[in-house]
Amino acid sequence: MATTAMIRIDGGNPIAAVQEFLRGLMESEDIGGVLVPMHLFGKGMPMPTLVTDPAQLSGADPLAPAFPMNSAKLLARLTRGQAGERIAAVMRPCEIRAFVELVKLNQGSIDDVILVGLDCMGAFDNVGYKAFRGDRDPFESTLDFHKRVGDGGAEIAPACMACEHPAPENADIVLGLAGADLSGHIPVMAASPRGESLLLGLGLSEAEAGGRAEALKAMVQVRTASRDAMFERTRAATGTLTDLSEYLSSCVNCYNCRVACPVCYCKECVFNTDVFEHKPWQYMGWAKRKGALKMPTDTVFYHLTRMAHMSMACVGCGQCSNACPNDIPVMELFRTVAARTQESFDYVPGRSLDEPPPLSVFKEDEFQDAVSHMA
Repeated sequence: MATTAMIRIDGGNPIAAVQEFLRGLMESEDIGGVLVPMHLFGKGMPMPTLVTDPAQLSGADPLAPAFPMNSAKLLARLTRGQAGERIAAVMRPCEIRAFVELVKLNQGSIDDVILVGLDCMGAFDNVGYKAFRGDRDPFESTLDFHKRVGDGGAEIAPACMACEHPAPENADIVLGLAGADLSGHIPVMAASPRGESLLLGLGLSEAEAGGRAEALKAMVQVRTASRDAMFERTRAATGTLTDLSEYLSSCVNCYNCRVACPVCYCKECVFNTDVFEHKPWQYMGWAKRKGALKMPTDTVFYHLTRMAHMSMACVGCGQCSNACPNDIPVMELFRTVAARTQESFDYVPGRSLDEPPPLSVFKEDEFQDAVSHMA
C-alpha cells in the first residue's frame, strides 16, 4: 500500500468523519454514486443504498454492527452492463470476496467500481442487532458498539466470530479500523493505483497505520481458534447421514438461505422447477414403503446440492443462517464443508481476480493420489 493518509475525527464522531470522506469521494469527477449502508427509517436496519446526492450521506453508517444482507449481489447487478458512471462501494471483507467470485463468474464487472473496504470488527445477526440497538439513536448504538468491541464486550454473530479474514482484500481503498483510535483519526490506505489516484486528489494528511497490523493479527488468532472449535462441533453433530438429517430436521424448504447467499446466482434453481413437483401417488408410494414420510421431502437433498454447488465459493458471511426462520446453523455446516473442499484445491474464494474457480478449469496433475488408486 503506497499511500497512507488519515480521516480526521472531530468531536469524537467517526461516523460523521467517514460521511465527510465519502462526500469528498463523490465530489470527484470519477465517482457518480456511492453504495453504502444507510439508516433510512427511524427503527429499521441500515440497508445498502445507492447515493448520488452527497447531502443524503448524513444517513450513511458503514460502521454499524448490522449486516442484514451481503451486498455483493447488489453490486453485481449495478455493474452487469454499462451504468455510464463509476460507483464507489463501501463493503465488508466478505462482501468484497463474494463480489470477486461473482466477477469471475461473469455476473458483474470490476471496471467501473471503486471498492472501499473496511477492517471488519464484526456485526450482530439481525435479531441481535435489534436487541443491541433497542430504542436508541442508531448512530449512538454504533459508537457504543465500537467502544465495547474494543473492550471485548460485544457478542457478534457466529459467522463473524469464526471469520479469519477481517482485513479487506482486493479493495482500492482501505479504512484501517483495526487498532485505530476512533477519537482521533482513521488511517485510510490506497491499495491500488485507482485508489492512490483518488486519495491523492482528496488532499488528506499523511499518517501511519499505527497498531493495525498487531490488532489484525490478534483478531485473526482469536477468530481462527473460534472457527476451529466450530468445525469440531459441527463435524461431531453431522458425522453420519442420520446425524445430518437430525441437524437439518427443522428445515421447511423456504429456500431463504439460497436467496441470501451472495454467490448463489442462478436465475432458475432446480428446486423451483417441476423436477421436485412430485405426484400424489409418488408421496403415497414412498410413505407406504417406509410406513411414514417426513414432509416436506427433499430437505436434506436440497442442502447437499447447495453444498456441492457453492462450497468452493462460500465466503462464510453467515447470511444463510441469518435468513433461516428456524435458526438452523446453516453457516456452520457450509463453512465446515467448504473448508475441506477449498483446502483440497488450495483455493480461497475472493483471494484473487486472476485465480479461476477450480471447477471451471481442468489440470492434468490434480489429485494424483486418487488417480493412481484408480489406475
